[in-house]
Parts: sequence; C-alpha cells; structure tokens
Amino acid sequence: MKNIRNFCIIAHIDHGKSTLADRLLDYTGAVTEREKQDQLLDNMELERERGITIKSHAIQMEYNYRGENYVLNLIDTPGHVDFSYEVSRSIAACEGALLVVDAAQSIQAQTISNLYLALENNLEIIPILNKIDLPSANPEEVTDDIIDLLGCNKEEVIPASAKTGLGIQEILKSIIEKIPCPKGNENESLQALIFDSVYNPFRGVETFFRVIDGTIKKGQKIRFLATQKNYVVDEIGTLKLKKEPKNEILTGDVGYLITGVKEAKEVKVGDTITDFENPTKVAIEGFEEVKPMVFAGIYPVDTEDYEELRSSMEKLQLNDASLVFFPESSAALGFGFRCGFLGMLHLEIIQERLEREFNMSVITTVPNVSYHAFTKKSPNDVIWVNNPSDLPDPSGLDRVEEPFIKAAIITKSEFVGNVMSLCIEKRGQITNQTYLTTERVELNFDMPLAEIVFDFYDRLKTVSKGYASFDYSPIGMRPSKLVKVDVLLNSNQVDALSALVHTDNAYSIGKKMCEKLKELIPRQQFDIPVQAAIGAKIISRETIKALRKDVTAKCYGGDISRKRKLLEKQKKGKKKMRQVGNVEIPQQAFMAVLKLND
Repeated sequence: MKNIRNFCIIAHIDHGKSTLADRLLDYTGAVTEREKQDQLLDNMELERERGITIKSHAIQMEYNYRGENYVLNLIDTPGHVDFSYEVSRSIAACEGALLVVDAAQSIQAQTISNLYLALENNLEIIPILNKIDLPSANPEEVTDDIIDLLGCNKEEVIPASAKTGLGIQEILKSIIEKIPCPKGNENESLQALIFDSVYNPFRGVETFFRVIDGTIKKGQKIRFLATQKNYVVDEIGTLKLKKEPKNEILTGDVGYLITGVKEAKEVKVGDTITDFENPTKVAIEGFEEVKPMVFAGIYPVDTEDYEELRSSMEKLQLNDASLVFFPESSAALGFGFRCGFLGMLHLEIIQERLEREFNMSVITTVPNVSYHAFTKKSPNDVIWVNNPSDLPDPSGLDRVEEPFIKAAIITKSEFVGNVMSLCIEKRGQITNQTYLTTERVELNFDMPLAEIVFDFYDRLKTVSKGYASFDYSPIGMRPSKLVKVDVLLNSNQVDALSALVHTDNAYSIGKKMCEKLKELIPRQQFDIPVQAAIGAKIISRETIKALRKDVTAKCYGGDISRKRKLLEKQKKGKKKMRQVGNVEIPQQAFMAVLKLND
C-alpha cells in the first residue's frame, strides 16, 4: 500500500490537463507508440471534436523511482464549471491533486473554485506552471500569483510544458514524494467507494471504485449499501489503457468491477461497496446529491419513441450522474421528460449525446430554473415550480422566490466597466471588488440564476474580449417580482414556450419572442397572429401574413364585381381554414428563444 499514489488533475478549462495526462502516460510507459494520440483519455467523439473533457477518466500507471516500483492512479477531470460534479467525485477518491495553471492566462475563476474543493477534502496540492514555452507566457508574474493563492514557496511551483514534455520527471518525483500513500486497514471489512460507472451493452454496468478498507476478490459476494442489493463479483481488475483483470484488488487501490447488473438504477455513484458476509457498519461520507441548476423539457419528435427515450436517458444517467429527469407531459409536445442540468453546456452535451449515441431525435423546450411559490392560503408551504405551467394562479399568489448565486468574475482591469454594466443589466448586485494584481481584478456579484442561464457566459466573453473567467455557487432563494409570459399562436397557448421572467423585463422579452417567432414559423394559407400575454393581457403582437393565391388572375378586363366575388369566396375559405388550421412549430424556434439578444 505504501507504493500506491492516487491523484487527480484540476485546472480551469483549457489550461492543459489532458495534454499533461498524455505526457505522464508517455513517461511511465503506460502507452505504446502505436496507441499514442493527443488527448488520449478523451475517448468520446464529442470530447475530441470540441476539445473539452466532459467525463473524468481514470487510468493506472507504473513508475520505477529509485529502484522501487510505484503504482500511480490518475483521474483526469473536466475544467468547465458545468461539470464540477465530476471533479468533486474524482477528488473524493484521491489523496493529492496537481493544480495546473496556464503561464499565459494565469489563475482563473475555475482554478480557485476547484482548489477550494480539493482543500476541503484535505488533498495535498502540487502547483504546476504549464505552457511556459509559449511566447506569451509570463512565468514570473504567474508564479507570484500561485504563491499568493497557495501560500507555498517559489521552489514548490514546478515549471512545465505538457506539449514538449519539460518538467514531467519533476512532476512524477513530486507525486511520489509529496502525495501521501492511502490510509486504510487490510484486515477491516471491505469498504469501497464508487466514483464512476459506465454502461457496457454486452456485460452490463461497469463500476469504477476505490478501496478504502479491506480487499475485494473475484467470486466474492458483495452488497451495495444505498440500494441494499447483493451481487457476486464476476470480474475485477485495474484500469490500464485496456482493462486488466485481476483476482484481487487491495486496500488503497483503484479498479473496475463487473457484476452483470443490467439495470442502470441499481448503481449509485458515491455508494459504498461492502462484503455480504461481514458488512461494514458505516457508509463512506462526503457525497452529496447533485443539485440541478437549469431545467428543460426533452421530448421525442415521434411520441411513439417515449419508452426508447426513457431507456436512453437511464443509460446516459449512468455515465453522467449529474443528469436528473422525471416524466412530464405537454399539450403541444405530448409525453416527455423534465430534466435537470448543471448548466447550458451540460444541456447541449446531453442533447448531442442522445442524438449520437442513441439515435434519438429530440425537441428541447426553453430552459428555466427552479422557483419557490407561496400562496396566500398557506404562506409557509413551498410549491416547487420547475415548469412555468406549475405556477399557481396569480390572484392567489403570495410571493415567488428565485435562486440566487454568488458569481466570481476575474478579468483584466480595462474591462471592469463593461463587465459591471453587463452584470447590472442582469439584475446583479456587486458585493466585492479585489485587485489581485495591478492588471487583474476579481469581481463578486449576487445575481439571479435565471439571468445567467442563457447567454451570460457568451456575452461576458464578448465584452471582455475573451479575458474574463467566470465561476458561481448557489447562495439560496430570495423573493422576486416574477410574471409568467405566455405565447399564443393562432389564439392557442403554446405551453412549451412559456417563460417566467422579471416584471421589468416582461414587455421587452415578450416583444422579442414574437419578433423571433414571426421570422421562424413558416407562412401558411391563412394569417397567424403571434401574441405574448401576461395572464389575460396581451403585451405584444406580430402577424405572419398568409400566402395568397392570385384568384383573380383569370379575370382580365370585364366588370369589377366578378373579381370582388372571387375575392370574397377566397376570404371565406381563409376564415374557415384559420378555424381548423394547425401551426407546426419548427425545432429551431424553441432554441432561438434562448438567443433573444443576438
């Protein structure tokens, strides 16, 4: 056990985590020349295409240091704020973390938030200054920033370049010397933590775990504590590039487990595995239920695919534990699911994965956050509003509370004005402003979560020319003046386009929605009114003009009454058509509502 090291790599998005993992694998001989490729651990097609890590990936390396063989278990983590749940699970399975900071971009918001997460779990932090070979690198200044943040010595910061391989041996030496070996007792009853799982269509659910106490053997009967279900271990092994079956996994080590579980619901990430004969008394602590930030409805394009969509979502949830979903129905779209996501990127990725991995064509409704409503009858009973249609009747409503977040934005001092005006426009209140250096400022705002859901991140990057970095954490619910804006098409309400918005923004959002839908909905044989309404009051209207056939074309010359007669006949036909006509809403209309500011 004293020769095992478990560690993860944490950093802001795009600071070089995956490339550093590649170099560590090269140096320890974990990959052959034939298997080498960039971002080796990002094995999902979507990850490689977008150049981001979505899943945390575990891999085992062996390294000989001063004549002794060491086993290094590395977990590479995502850097985007939407996947912070993946990071928290990885951190719980480790004793140390490599904190990677880009020498050109310095410390960013996500670096700080991931660092605090690691410190809460008492991890040993090894600071690494990456990309020092870049012409725009500023190693001295960034090293000072790291020293200020961590309170470490200058010698402890390892200068490196994951691209060229500079400093990799120093990093391996630090991992072995500084990160403590796992603490655990081989003679205790088995206690192992599930930190990830993946669905294999041939073998069922593969569970990735870290042994805290005791050992786990092939053929052993085990129990999952959260579900209280018992299984026999079919296969266990270590996570090399290809899985290596073993007969036994010892205390402190990381491995995978196949029990032939077919039901995705039976494996809970963060659960404790124990021995059936001699179970442990306590479950492993430190795992919280994921809190979704953004809710959206996902519906199959063809209603017959509902059951297929359910099984696809369950398999996807197994691979991404932060996805939450429950059934709902809509008058416009039929049966579907209300899903909870950690952010807009998370929503985009899930939609794309459903289409790619499961061939599911889906319609996504306008995302919104979860509100608390209180009625005058029972002002102490909370009504959860995940969907605008759940909002009680405004006449009996006492108050509505919306979730607020604490936003940390780090930007260059020249963009402070732009960032502030953007945040104030989004109903933010500044709580703190700190100059980290003469050039870089950290701004803290209290903001409504609903305002940052759609386009905030994109606009923040625009107003700061790409320099601002952003991170947020929830701070609870606060009362707010909210109204429900409904969209009526041809006098029929479209519940999938309803939105809860702040009173001050209701008129402008209603107007923009109508204008956007007028552009996107194809013209019909009859006039279609597009209206935005608050309750019974119409606040905005646009009309999609009818496609008219020229019925008078065959009348040339002659009496005007002949033309009038034909036009009257056409008018009656249009009127009748409008009463029975159905308006199809294209998929891009649902998504376009999110981009109202473009």
